[in-house]
Amino acid sequence: MNNIEKLRECGVSVWLDDLSRARLVSGQLEKMIGDGFISGVTTNPSIFRNAISGARDYREDIAKLSDAGKSAEEIITVLTSEDVRQACDLFAETYRNTNGYDGRVSIEVDPRLAHAGEETVVQAKKLWKLVDRPNVMIKIPATLEGLHAITAAVAEGISVNVTLIFSADRYRQVIDAYFCGLEKALEKGIDISTIHSVASFFVSRVDTEIDARLSEIGSPDALAMRGKAALANARVAYGVYLDHFVNSQRFAQLAARGANIQRPLWASTGVKNPDYSPTLYVDRLVAKNTVNTMPEATLRATLDTAEITGDTICGEIENSEQIIKQIVRLGIDFSSATDRLEAEGVEKFEIAWNELNEAVAEAMQQ
Repeated sequence: MNNIEKLRECGVSVWLDDLSRARLVSGQLEKMIGDGFISGVTTNPSIFRNAISGARDYREDIAKLSDAGKSAEEIITVLTSEDVRQACDLFAETYRNTNGYDGRVSIEVDPRLAHAGEETVVQAKKLWKLVDRPNVMIKIPATLEGLHAITAAVAEGISVNVTLIFSADRYRQVIDAYFCGLEKALEKGIDISTIHSVASFFVSRVDTEIDARLSEIGSPDALAMRGKAALANARVAYGVYLDHFVNSQRFAQLAARGANIQRPLWASTGVKNPDYSPTLYVDRLVAKNTVNTMPEATLRATLDTAEITGDTICGEIENSEQIIKQIVRLGIDFSSATDRLEAEGVEKFEIAWNELNEAVAEAMQQ
């Protein structure tokens, strides 16, 4: 049994955090699915910027769409939705075999709408119809304005991947938004058993931010806490999941009507600090009903060197709460750190989207 199979036995779904036309046409993505390495794919504006900018695979389509009078933004929507649609088709069997639990492919709304809830809902509906596959998930950022969009999208029967979650407090709001959406969907007569959702909790960026603040303090106690914040934060989030989906009367009532759990998804699992194990955010975040979405380098490292020994979260939740309290006692404002990470996350995706627009516009001129 390889390490991916061991993760699956522990209740962890492995999704690839990458997609490109090259992966599709070369058969590489299909092979990774056939080999049993991945059961889903996630994308974001940065991934599509890297995939499309300067890539020969898209030149012919860009030229045809440009000749047809499409704008750069319209071309991006066509290209990205087509890639996601093709990926959805490759995962169709996985989707059927898992009753919609896996075989999912995510596509994100325009990141420039992160603070425009109503416009996010409009685009979420548009992308849902445009991809036109039951196993697509629409990614909506977990900003305060995004919470309304999550509820509204779920209320329309749309499966949602909630992205850019950095704190347990915001995660609680995300869960409430999901519940509200399910309740509204029931009022509309929608079969809520068809709605699936994941909550993407970002991991490595938390260590990057908190480690930097601990290094600024510089005391032996502070330096000893480096590399502990991200795992503790994610484990506390899993405790929130247990509170709301395992021990909650509200969800029990929804589940009786067919509701699916909203699985915690560990995102940003490629380590940023080369001193840390390349599988730190994989083998130390194992628990039932979770997803780990990995860049390919992390996936390969997981196959080669990860030590999968069973659940590494449930027995650590209380200790993780104490770790965060200890970091706060050292003088770290954890809330301001996660707020900053959310703002930076939105900004990075906006920059990537604008760069992609510029690259497509340049290709149109050529």
